[in-house]
Amino acid sequence: MSETGPTGSRRGVTVVTSLIFVIVLLIAIRWAGGFLKPVALALFIIAVTWPIKNALQKVMPPLLALAVTVISTIVVFVIFATLVIWGFSRMATSFVDAAWQLQAAYQDAVAWLGEKGFSVASSLNDIFNVGLIARTVRQVTGQASTTLSFWLVVLAYVVLGLTEVDKLRHKIAALSKPEFASAAIRIADATAKKFGRYMLVRTQMSAMTGVLFWSSATLTGLDFPVEWGVIAFALNYIPFIGSVIATVFPSLYGVIQFEHWETALALFVCLNLIQFIIGNYVEPMVSGSTLSISPFVVVFSIFFWTFMWGLFGTFLGVPITIALLTVCENIPSLKWVADILGGGPRKQKARRKLSLPSPGE
Repeated sequence: MSETGPTGSRRGVTVVTSLIFVIVLLIAIRWAGGFLKPVALALFIIAVTWPIKNALQKVMPPLLALAVTVISTIVVFVIFATLVIWGFSRMATSFVDAAWQLQAAYQDAVAWLGEKGFSVASSLNDIFNVGLIARTVRQVTGQASTTLSFWLVVLAYVVLGLTEVDKLRHKIAALSKPEFASAAIRIADATAKKFGRYMLVRTQMSAMTGVLFWSSATLTGLDFPVEWGVIAFALNYIPFIGSVIATVFPSLYGVIQFEHWETALALFVCLNLIQFIIGNYVEPMVSGSTLSISPFVVVFSIFFWTFMWGLFGTFLGVPITIALLTVCENIPSLKWVADILGGGPRKQKARRKLSLPSPGE
Protein backbone atom coordinates (compact mmCIF):
# COMPACT_ATOMS: atom_id res chain seq x y z
CA MET A 1 0.00 0.00 0.00
CA SER A 2 2.85 2.29 0.87
CA GLU A 3 4.47 1.55 -2.53
CA THR A 4 1.44 2.23 -4.71
CA GLY A 5 0.79 5.63 -3.15
CA PRO A 6 4.03 7.29 -4.33
CA THR A 7 3.77 5.50 -7.68
CA GLY A 8 0.23 6.77 -8.28
CA SER A 9 1.27 10.24 -7.20
CA ARG A 10 4.20 10.24 -9.63
CA ARG A 11 1.92 9.09 -12.46
CA GLY A 12 -0.55 11.86 -11.66
CA VAL A 13 2.22 14.43 -11.72
CA THR A 14 3.45 13.03 -15.04
CA VAL A 15 -0.02 13.25 -16.60
CA VAL A 16 -0.58 16.81 -15.40
CA THR A 17 2.89 17.84 -16.58
CA SER A 18 2.26 16.28 -20.00
CA LEU A 19 -1.08 18.09 -20.35
CA ILE A 20 0.51 21.40 -19.41
CA PHE A 21 3.30 20.79 -21.93
CA VAL A 22 0.80 19.98 -24.71
CA ILE A 23 -1.28 23.08 -23.95
CA VAL A 24 1.78 25.33 -23.89
CA LEU A 25 3.04 23.74 -27.12
CA LEU A 26 -0.30 24.34 -28.90
CA ILE A 27 -0.38 27.95 -27.71
CA ALA A 28 3.17 28.42 -29.00
CA ILE A 29 2.30 26.83 -32.36
CA ARG A 30 -0.67 29.15 -32.81
CA TRP A 31 1.28 32.21 -31.66
CA ALA A 32 4.17 31.40 -34.02
CA GLY A 33 1.85 30.63 -36.94
CA GLY A 34 3.21 33.47 -39.04
CA PHE A 35 6.62 31.80 -38.98
CA LEU A 36 5.57 28.15 -38.92
CA LYS A 37 2.98 28.21 -41.74
CA PRO A 38 5.46 28.76 -44.60
CA VAL A 39 7.85 26.26 -43.01
CA ALA A 40 5.13 23.59 -42.71
CA LEU A 41 3.92 24.20 -46.26
CA ALA A 42 7.49 24.06 -47.57
CA LEU A 43 8.14 20.77 -45.77
CA PHE A 44 4.98 19.35 -47.31
CA ILE A 45 6.06 20.43 -50.81
CA ILE A 46 9.56 19.05 -50.21
CA ALA A 47 8.12 15.71 -49.13
CA VAL A 48 5.97 15.56 -52.30
CA THR A 49 8.70 16.67 -54.73
CA TRP A 50 11.72 14.94 -53.20
CA PRO A 51 10.89 11.50 -54.69
CA ILE A 52 10.79 13.19 -58.12
CA LYS A 53 14.20 14.75 -57.54
CA ASN A 54 15.53 11.44 -56.23
CA ALA A 55 14.34 9.64 -59.38
CA LEU A 56 15.83 12.29 -61.66
CA GLN A 57 19.20 12.01 -59.89
CA LYS A 58 19.52 8.46 -61.21
CA VAL A 59 19.61 9.69 -64.83
CA MET A 60 21.19 13.14 -64.49
CA PRO A 61 23.58 15.09 -62.25
CA PRO A 62 22.15 16.09 -58.83
CA LEU A 63 22.35 19.82 -59.53
CA LEU A 64 20.46 19.42 -62.81
CA ALA A 65 17.88 17.21 -61.09
CA LEU A 66 17.38 19.90 -58.47
CA ALA A 67 16.95 22.57 -61.13
CA VAL A 68 14.42 20.49 -63.09
CA THR A 69 12.44 19.70 -59.92
CA VAL A 70 12.34 23.33 -58.76
CA ILE A 71 11.46 24.69 -62.21
CA SER A 72 8.74 22.07 -62.66
CA THR A 73 7.30 22.94 -59.23
CA ILE A 74 7.29 26.65 -60.09
CA VAL A 75 5.65 26.01 -63.46
CA VAL A 76 2.91 23.90 -61.88
CA PHE A 77 2.33 26.54 -59.21
CA VAL A 78 2.22 29.40 -61.74
CA ILE A 79 -0.24 27.54 -63.98
CA PHE A 80 -2.44 26.68 -61.01
CA ALA A 81 -2.31 30.22 -59.58
CA THR A 82 -3.02 31.76 -62.99
CA LEU A 83 -6.10 29.57 -63.50
CA VAL A 84 -7.38 30.32 -59.99
CA ILE A 85 -6.86 34.09 -60.27
CA TRP A 86 -8.41 34.09 -63.74
CA GLY A 87 -11.48 32.18 -62.58
CA PHE A 88 -12.02 34.16 -59.39
CA SER A 89 -11.40 37.55 -60.99
CA ARG A 90 -13.89 36.83 -63.78
CA MET A 91 -16.52 35.67 -61.32
CA ALA A 92 -15.87 38.45 -58.79
CA THR A 93 -16.37 41.16 -61.43
CA SER A 94 -19.52 39.56 -62.83
CA PHE A 95 -20.91 38.79 -59.37
CA VAL A 96 -20.48 42.35 -58.10
CA ASP A 97 -21.99 43.83 -61.25
CA ALA A 98 -25.09 41.64 -61.05
CA ALA A 99 -25.42 41.36 -57.27
CA TRP A 100 -28.32 43.83 -57.20
CA GLN A 101 -30.40 41.15 -58.90
CA LEU A 102 -29.73 38.86 -55.95
CA GLN A 103 -30.98 41.59 -53.63
CA ALA A 104 -34.14 41.93 -55.71
CA ALA A 105 -34.68 38.16 -55.70
CA TYR A 106 -34.24 38.10 -51.94
CA GLN A 107 -36.76 40.91 -51.46
CA ASP A 108 -39.25 39.04 -53.63
CA ALA A 109 -38.74 35.96 -51.47
CA VAL A 110 -39.28 38.06 -48.31
CA ALA A 111 -42.51 39.47 -49.75
CA TRP A 112 -43.72 35.99 -50.73
CA LEU A 113 -42.97 34.65 -47.25
CA GLY A 114 -44.75 37.65 -45.75
CA GLU A 115 -47.87 36.81 -47.73
CA LYS A 116 -47.70 33.28 -46.32
CA GLY A 117 -47.56 34.63 -42.77
CA PHE A 118 -43.82 34.22 -42.09
CA SER A 119 -43.16 37.70 -40.73
CA VAL A 120 -39.83 36.65 -39.24
CA ALA A 121 -38.32 36.78 -42.74
CA SER A 122 -38.71 40.54 -42.86
CA SER A 123 -36.12 40.95 -40.13
CA LEU A 124 -33.59 39.17 -42.32
CA ASN A 125 -33.83 41.99 -44.84
CA ASP A 126 -31.75 44.16 -42.54
CA ILE A 127 -29.08 41.48 -42.29
CA PHE A 128 -28.87 40.60 -45.98
CA ASN A 129 -26.98 43.32 -47.78
CA VAL A 130 -25.52 43.15 -51.27
CA GLY A 131 -22.94 45.75 -50.33
CA LEU A 132 -21.64 43.36 -47.70
CA ILE A 133 -21.37 40.58 -50.29
CA ALA A 134 -19.58 42.87 -52.72
CA ARG A 135 -17.10 44.00 -50.06
CA THR A 136 -16.50 40.39 -49.03
CA VAL A 137 -15.79 39.34 -52.62
CA ARG A 138 -13.38 42.26 -53.07
CA GLN A 139 -11.61 41.45 -49.80
CA VAL A 140 -11.19 37.80 -50.78
CA THR A 141 -9.82 38.79 -54.18
CA GLY A 142 -7.50 41.36 -52.63
CA GLN A 143 -6.27 38.90 -50.01
CA ALA A 144 -5.42 36.40 -52.74
CA SER A 145 -3.19 38.97 -54.43
CA THR A 146 -1.24 39.69 -51.20
CA THR A 147 -0.02 36.11 -50.77
CA LEU A 148 2.79 36.53 -53.30
CA SER A 149 5.38 37.32 -50.62
CA PHE A 150 4.26 34.30 -48.61
CA TRP A 151 4.78 31.97 -51.57
CA LEU A 152 8.18 33.50 -52.31
CA VAL A 153 9.26 32.62 -48.78
CA VAL A 154 7.86 29.10 -49.24
CA LEU A 155 9.75 28.75 -52.54
CA ALA A 156 13.00 29.78 -50.88
CA TYR A 157 12.48 27.16 -48.17
CA VAL A 158 11.69 24.52 -50.79
CA VAL A 159 14.84 25.21 -52.82
CA LEU A 160 17.04 25.20 -49.72
CA GLY A 161 15.31 22.12 -48.34
CA LEU A 162 15.68 20.08 -51.53
CA THR A 163 19.40 20.81 -51.60
CA GLU A 164 19.79 19.57 -48.02
CA VAL A 165 17.62 16.43 -48.07
CA ASP A 166 20.32 14.01 -49.23
CA LYS A 167 22.95 15.56 -46.96
CA LEU A 168 20.58 15.31 -44.00
CA ARG A 169 19.81 11.66 -44.75
CA HIS A 170 23.51 10.76 -44.79
CA LYS A 171 24.10 12.71 -41.56
CA ILE A 172 21.27 10.83 -39.88
CA ALA A 173 22.58 7.52 -41.23
CA ALA A 174 26.01 8.31 -39.76
CA LEU A 175 24.67 8.80 -36.23
CA SER A 176 26.01 6.58 -33.47
CA LYS A 177 22.49 5.23 -32.81
CA PRO A 178 21.64 3.05 -35.83
CA GLU A 179 18.14 2.17 -34.55
CA PHE A 180 17.18 5.84 -34.26
CA ALA A 181 18.70 6.61 -37.67
CA SER A 182 16.86 3.74 -39.34
CA ALA A 183 13.55 4.73 -37.71
CA ALA A 184 13.96 8.39 -38.68
CA ILE A 185 14.67 7.58 -42.34
CA ARG A 186 11.87 5.01 -42.42
CA ILE A 187 9.39 7.58 -41.05
CA ALA A 188 10.55 10.22 -43.54
CA ASP A 189 10.22 7.86 -46.51
CA ALA A 190 6.81 6.57 -45.40
CA THR A 191 5.52 10.13 -44.85
CA ALA A 192 6.73 11.26 -48.27
CA LYS A 193 5.01 8.31 -49.95
CA LYS A 194 1.74 8.98 -48.12
CA PHE A 195 1.90 12.67 -49.02
CA GLY A 196 2.36 11.72 -52.65
CA ARG A 197 -0.65 9.39 -52.54
CA TYR A 198 -2.70 12.04 -50.76
CA MET A 199 -1.96 14.67 -53.40
CA LEU A 200 -2.56 12.19 -56.22
CA VAL A 201 -5.99 11.31 -54.84
CA ARG A 202 -6.89 14.95 -54.23
CA THR A 203 -5.79 15.90 -57.74
CA GLN A 204 -7.86 13.13 -59.28
CA MET A 205 -10.92 14.05 -57.22
CA SER A 206 -10.43 17.78 -57.92
CA ALA A 207 -10.23 17.13 -61.66
CA MET A 208 -13.35 14.97 -61.55
CA THR A 209 -15.19 17.62 -59.51
CA GLY A 210 -14.16 20.39 -61.90
CA VAL A 211 -15.33 18.43 -64.96
CA LEU A 212 -18.67 17.59 -63.35
CA PHE A 213 -19.21 21.20 -62.24
CA TRP A 214 -18.44 22.38 -65.77
CA SER A 215 -20.87 19.81 -67.17
CA SER A 216 -23.61 20.82 -64.73
CA ALA A 217 -23.15 24.52 -65.46
CA THR A 218 -23.23 23.83 -69.20
CA LEU A 219 -26.36 21.67 -69.04
CA THR A 220 -28.27 24.16 -66.91
CA GLY A 221 -27.14 27.13 -69.02
CA LEU A 222 -25.21 28.84 -66.21
CA ASP A 223 -22.85 31.55 -67.44
CA PHE A 224 -19.06 30.99 -67.19
CA PRO A 225 -19.12 27.18 -66.97
CA VAL A 226 -15.36 26.88 -67.50
CA GLU A 227 -14.69 29.37 -64.70
CA TRP A 228 -16.95 27.45 -62.33
CA GLY A 229 -15.15 24.23 -63.21
CA VAL A 230 -11.75 25.83 -62.53
CA ILE A 231 -12.95 27.25 -59.21
CA ALA A 232 -14.35 23.87 -58.15
CA PHE A 233 -11.07 22.19 -59.16
CA ALA A 234 -9.02 24.63 -57.10
CA LEU A 235 -11.24 24.73 -54.01
CA ASN A 236 -11.50 20.94 -53.83
CA TYR A 237 -7.87 20.90 -52.64
CA ILE A 238 -9.17 22.48 -49.42
CA PRO A 239 -10.95 19.60 -47.66
CA PHE A 240 -14.57 20.03 -46.62
CA ILE A 241 -14.67 23.84 -46.52
CA GLY A 242 -13.54 24.26 -50.13
CA SER A 243 -16.31 22.02 -51.45
CA VAL A 244 -18.95 23.99 -49.53
CA ILE A 245 -17.72 27.31 -50.97
CA ALA A 246 -17.49 25.85 -54.47
CA THR A 247 -21.15 24.84 -54.25
CA VAL A 248 -22.58 28.03 -52.72
CA PHE A 249 -21.18 30.59 -55.17
CA PRO A 250 -22.47 29.07 -58.44
CA SER A 251 -25.83 28.47 -56.75
CA LEU A 252 -26.07 32.14 -55.75
CA TYR A 253 -25.08 33.17 -59.26
CA GLY A 254 -27.83 30.89 -60.58
CA VAL A 255 -30.34 32.86 -58.50
CA ILE A 256 -29.09 36.02 -60.20
CA GLN A 257 -29.10 34.65 -63.73
CA PHE A 258 -32.09 32.34 -64.00
CA GLU A 259 -35.61 33.74 -64.17
CA HIS A 260 -37.12 30.63 -62.57
CA TRP A 261 -36.03 29.58 -59.10
CA GLU A 262 -36.58 25.93 -60.02
CA THR A 263 -33.51 26.02 -62.29
CA ALA A 264 -31.33 27.53 -59.57
CA LEU A 265 -32.61 24.94 -57.09
CA ALA A 266 -31.91 22.12 -59.55
CA LEU A 267 -28.35 23.44 -60.01
CA PHE A 268 -27.87 23.65 -56.24
CA VAL A 269 -29.09 20.07 -55.74
CA CYS A 270 -26.95 18.79 -58.62
CA LEU A 271 -23.75 20.41 -57.32
CA ASN A 272 -24.33 19.17 -53.78
CA LEU A 273 -25.03 15.68 -55.13
CA ILE A 274 -21.71 15.77 -56.98
CA GLN A 275 -19.84 16.80 -53.85
CA PHE A 276 -21.65 14.21 -51.74
CA ILE A 277 -20.97 11.29 -54.08
CA ILE A 278 -17.32 12.18 -54.70
CA GLY A 279 -16.54 13.06 -51.08
CA ASN A 280 -18.34 10.14 -49.44
CA TYR A 281 -18.06 7.32 -51.98
CA VAL A 282 -15.65 7.88 -54.87
CA GLU A 283 -12.73 9.38 -52.95
CA PRO A 284 -12.76 6.81 -50.11
CA MET A 285 -12.99 4.03 -52.70
CA VAL A 286 -10.06 5.41 -54.70
CA SER A 287 -7.86 6.09 -51.70
CA GLY A 288 -8.84 2.82 -50.03
CA SER A 289 -6.66 2.03 -47.03
CA THR A 290 -3.55 3.77 -48.34
CA LEU A 291 -3.75 6.52 -45.72
CA SER A 292 -5.79 4.63 -43.10
CA ILE A 293 -7.21 7.62 -41.22
CA SER A 294 -10.53 7.65 -39.43
CA PRO A 295 -13.07 10.03 -41.08
CA PHE A 296 -13.69 11.60 -37.67
CA VAL A 297 -9.97 12.32 -37.29
CA VAL A 298 -9.92 13.88 -40.77
CA VAL A 299 -12.81 16.24 -39.97
CA PHE A 300 -11.40 17.06 -36.53
CA SER A 301 -7.92 17.80 -37.93
CA ILE A 302 -9.41 20.11 -40.58
CA PHE A 303 -11.36 22.19 -38.07
CA PHE A 304 -8.61 22.12 -35.45
CA TRP A 305 -5.88 23.36 -37.78
CA THR A 306 -8.28 25.86 -39.33
CA PHE A 307 -8.71 27.26 -35.83
CA MET A 308 -4.94 27.27 -35.35
CA TRP A 309 -3.76 28.65 -38.72
CA GLY A 310 -6.78 29.73 -40.71
CA LEU A 311 -7.05 28.81 -44.39
CA PHE A 312 -3.56 27.33 -44.58
CA GLY A 313 -4.42 25.17 -41.58
CA THR A 314 -7.45 23.89 -43.48
CA PHE A 315 -5.20 22.75 -46.31
CA LEU A 316 -2.40 21.39 -44.11
CA GLY A 317 -4.57 19.80 -41.43
CA VAL A 318 -4.81 16.38 -43.06
CA PRO A 319 -1.11 16.22 -44.13
CA ILE A 320 -0.03 17.15 -40.59
CA THR A 321 -2.25 14.39 -39.22
CA ILE A 322 -0.83 11.93 -41.76
CA ALA A 323 2.70 12.80 -40.64
CA LEU A 324 1.86 12.43 -36.94
CA LEU A 325 0.15 9.07 -37.45
CA THR A 326 3.08 7.85 -39.53
CA VAL A 327 5.41 8.69 -36.65
CA CYS A 328 3.14 6.77 -34.28
CA GLU A 329 3.03 3.76 -36.63
CA ASN A 330 6.80 3.44 -36.60
CA ILE A 331 7.36 3.92 -32.86
CA PRO A 332 6.36 0.77 -30.92
CA SER A 333 5.31 2.67 -27.79
CA LEU A 334 2.97 4.92 -29.83
CA LYS A 335 1.66 2.35 -32.29
CA TRP A 336 -1.59 2.06 -30.31
CA VAL A 337 -2.38 5.69 -31.21
CA ALA A 338 -2.19 4.89 -34.94
CA ASP A 339 -4.31 1.75 -34.41
CA ILE A 340 -7.04 3.74 -32.61
CA LEU A 341 -7.08 6.73 -34.96
CA GLY A 342 -6.65 4.68 -38.14
CA GLY A 343 -9.38 4.17 -40.71
CA GLY A 344 -10.21 0.61 -39.69
CA PRO A 345 -8.67 -2.81 -39.21
CA ARG A 346 -5.39 -3.12 -40.98
CA LYS A 347 -4.82 -5.91 -43.41
CA GLN A 348 -2.53 -8.51 -42.02
CA LYS A 349 0.33 -8.03 -44.37
CA ALA A 350 3.99 -8.10 -43.65
CA ARG A 351 5.25 -4.55 -43.75
CA ARG A 352 8.25 -4.05 -45.87
CA LYS A 353 10.93 -2.16 -44.04
CA LEU A 354 12.57 0.51 -46.12
CA SER A 355 16.24 -0.26 -46.49
CA LEU A 356 18.79 2.45 -45.89
CA PRO A 357 20.19 3.66 -49.19
CA SER A 358 23.89 3.49 -49.71
CA PRO A 359 25.82 6.76 -50.07
CA GLY A 360 26.31 6.06 -53.75
CA GLU A 361 22.58 6.05 -54.51
